Amino acid sequence: MMKTLFLQAPSFEGFDGGAGSRYQAKREIKSFWFPTWLAQPAALVPGSKLIDAPPARVSLQDVLADQAKEGYELCIMHTSTPSFASDVKVAEAMKQANPKLKIGFIGAKVAVEAEKSLAAAPVVDFVARNEFDFTIKEIAEGRDWADVDGISYRNAAGEIVHNRDRAILENMDELPFVTEVYKQNLHLEDYFIGYLMHPYISIYTGRGCKSRCTFCLWPQTVGGHRYRTRSVEHVIEEIKLAKKHYPQVKEFFFDDDTFTDDLPRAEAIARELGKLGVTWSCNAKANVPYETLKVLKENGLRLLLVGYESGNQQILHNIKKGMRIEVAKKFTSDCHKLGIKIHGTFIMGLPGETKETIEETIRYATEINPHTIQVSLAAPYPGTFLFNQAVENKWLDIDHAELIDEHGVQMAPLHYPHLSHQEIFDAVETMYRRFYFRRSKILSILNEMIRSPQMLVRRLREGVEFFQFLRERHQVAG
Repeated sequence: MMKTLFLQAPSFEGFDGGAGSRYQAKREIKSFWFPTWLAQPAALVPGSKLIDAPPARVSLQDVLADQAKEGYELCIMHTSTPSFASDVKVAEAMKQANPKLKIGFIGAKVAVEAEKSLAAAPVVDFVARNEFDFTIKEIAEGRDWADVDGISYRNAAGEIVHNRDRAILENMDELPFVTEVYKQNLHLEDYFIGYLMHPYISIYTGRGCKSRCTFCLWPQTVGGHRYRTRSVEHVIEEIKLAKKHYPQVKEFFFDDDTFTDDLPRAEAIARELGKLGVTWSCNAKANVPYETLKVLKENGLRLLLVGYESGNQQILHNIKKGMRIEVAKKFTSDCHKLGIKIHGTFIMGLPGETKETIEETIRYATEINPHTIQVSLAAPYPGTFLFNQAVENKWLDIDHAELIDEHGVQMAPLHYPHLSHQEIFDAVETMYRRFYFRRSKILSILNEMIRSPQMLVRRLREGVEFFQFLRERHQVAG
């Protein structure tokens, strides 16, 4: 095996670039997802090391010092559209320090723009497309690159070569547990999400999502639209291992795009988790029936992360969400009845957005009243239907094509004849203020803080971070 470093590179202060994050950007409240998509191939390469620089506050100089000490032969870096330029600079510094180092990029950005990425970054030796776990394993084993499916690379003559695609992984149980990689390389307490209990751990129990949402990055670039899953037994064995390694964990999060795509399996996993007495949460679509929700809640489910996106039915049709407002309302009501908390996510600036639909979404969010919300700006990532649609309809122009600013704060790249970049950008803060600065929501948060000293400290910190986030957004707007 080549001595291999898996790296989430240093970039913007507080930047959540890990593959678990749906949008690579600084959050309104500082948050970090586990770098599961890097940990998975790392688990296949014995003796490898994983550095997740942003949450660990590891600088470029720290990475270079580690490289000098360890003498890596291969470096695998996860990149994204927002962080690509910064990641290339890190790769250049590493190659300058060790010209013999082979550098490969992975992630949705290079999966859909392999040729463009390699042309823009001569320092990168190869990129791995689509699902790359066993691709990286074969590279690390020293296999001739010409025989490795799923990569694009420079040959000896400097020409870019695209090998055939790698067959999609069908037996997900072939993947080793990422928990072992977490234990060996990561500091658990570095990872926190505003709506999850701390400390938490996130893992995937499957890949792919059968929904066709036009904006969603992972199913359209890496994971696919067929939900391929690990067996119930395989998942539970990893949870048992994680409990052994990390007895301090308060919550397990299943980061599958839509964990509830397979309801019988979700119920089966829940019943096993109930026997272990663990608290857990997951991503879900707002259409899970009451009977299933009840089973999940009775077996340790605490919270569902739900993408509502918009309160306007036509916009949901426009983005192929496959969801009806009345179904989502009933689902949310059922969760409230059962005591299941919801973190609801919304997006401003999707196709069809107007001043009126923005107001409709704000009223909708306050009506259904999730425990917490996240409001993002529509982000047309290359490789998605939304990106192609935005280019074709001239909703995306060259002056606003960047997804983040120089500090890592998310920008509003889309605009419409009737709705400007600025109006879409401002709608995020408006929605946050209207949702959280209600008397009932303030009282709910205060009650939560009074009942838990830990929550008191946490909410105060998050409040400071939230207002700092608003100040940074004002600087972007200015």
